[in-house]
Amino acid sequence: MGRVRKSLIVGVLVVAFAGAGFGLYWFQPWKLWQDETVEEALPVAVDTSAPATEKEPVPLTLARGELISHEHDTSGSVRLVRLTDGTHVVRLENLDTSNGPDLRVLLTDAPVKEGTAGWRVFDDGRHISLGKLKGNKGSQNYAVPADLDLTRYSSVSIWCDRFDVSFGAAELREA
Repeated sequence: MGRVRKSLIVGVLVVAFAGAGFGLYWFQPWKLWQDETVEEALPVAVDTSAPATEKEPVPLTLARGELISHEHDTSGSVRLVRLTDGTHVVRLENLDTSNGPDLRVLLTDAPVKEGTAGWRVFDDGRHISLGKLKGNKGSQNYAVPADLDLTRYSSVSIWCDRFDVSFGAAELREA
């Protein structure tokens, strides 16, 4: 075997191993078989400015929706809740979706569409990331920034930021 041929084979092997390493890092296929369950209670904020004799107010559900599947089978419900201290959270309940790389919870103004037509629309218009998805199963809360005009947002998406695709989404309807 000639020296050039050996160098070519070594070069091809180096590129192949580097490509495989990059592909594993980028796609993280093992996450498809790893479930992460998170069970959080709805936060209870105590209003310390109210007199102790007043009845304790309860959190109020402002909007709700049911998750539909997009890129991956996704189910569960979403609630937009105003806590007793006036702050807001998006609550995912009974979430069941696939795990994946760089999953986030987006609050958006995009309409929720069935099928592939709805896969890539949630980062096109107004949207805000409420943070990384804590777990692909269970019930969990995501704080909404205090200065956000909630009337400008109408849906929630479980969004894969790495591949710009929705795993599932819910249209928020007044409760």
